Amino acid sequence: MTPSRVPEGQTRGYIVPIGGAEDKLGDEVVLKRFVRVCGGRDARIAVIPTASELGTTGRSYEELFRGLRASKVWVLPFESRKQCEDPEELAVLDRATGVFFTGGNQLRLSTTLGGTPVAKKLRLMNAAGIPVGGTSAGAAFLSEHMIAYGDEGASPRAGMVSLAPGIGLTNRVVVDQHFRQRDRLGRLLAALALNPFAVGIGLDEDTAAFIGPDETLEVVGSGSLTVVDPSRIEHSTMGSAKPGEPISLVGVTLHVLVEGGTFNLHTRVASLARERTDE
Repeated sequence: MTPSRVPEGQTRGYIVPIGGAEDKLGDEVVLKRFVRVCGGRDARIAVIPTASELGTTGRSYEELFRGLRASKVWVLPFESRKQCEDPEELAVLDRATGVFFTGGNQLRLSTTLGGTPVAKKLRLMNAAGIPVGGTSAGAAFLSEHMIAYGDEGASPRAGMVSLAPGIGLTNRVVVDQHFRQRDRLGRLLAALALNPFAVGIGLDEDTAAFIGPDETLEVVGSGSLTVVDPSRIEHSTMGSAKPGEPISLVGVTLHVLVEGGTFNLHTRVASLARERTDE
């Protein structure tokens, strides 16, 4: 599930993983920003609640996006792989200016959508400029390598995390959500130790990474985003550790960013938010 090639003369759409529990009753900063990049009042958003077992999840987000003045919102449950071949529902995606995956269980997403015409279409849409976002399980699913499940704890151990294929909009990141709230630093480090290519993004709740066409992510929301960059790892014991044993990682770079902070996934350079000055 590698990302689709960006057509000549076009730019890729935003990729927007959200750490879960985004504000839905107050300022709604994250969801407002998502609607804005999808076109503002001209936004036409397709909501995919496949990850959730609750029948009300899709309609809840439909109401939220309508309340934020999106011009059109569709709910596409995709409850079976057969449904992912439905020409009428695929045609709805053709009309969307943005796509949003709700939370739930990311394995429901990968086992239902993986390898289907829907997954292929979404990769092509994002490569052609359509923003795609997801919250909680939906956030994990956006990348090529997805954390399926794992143990809590700050220290990485062999066998504490399991990976599965995601939808493959990008291969530059591995996303973990509810990060600080559920103590997930150890499992993100363990995931990166298995193959130190991608950048780890740990998203607190009510916090999003808006990954732009230039491969720079910007932090939006009330929490923090933890960047784990394994590109300079000098030594790892992952290859020799027995299941359950703690592992050593030497040379990992870690950044903690808040609202307005940025990280370039190509250059691996982090920047703080610009401080406001009183006039």
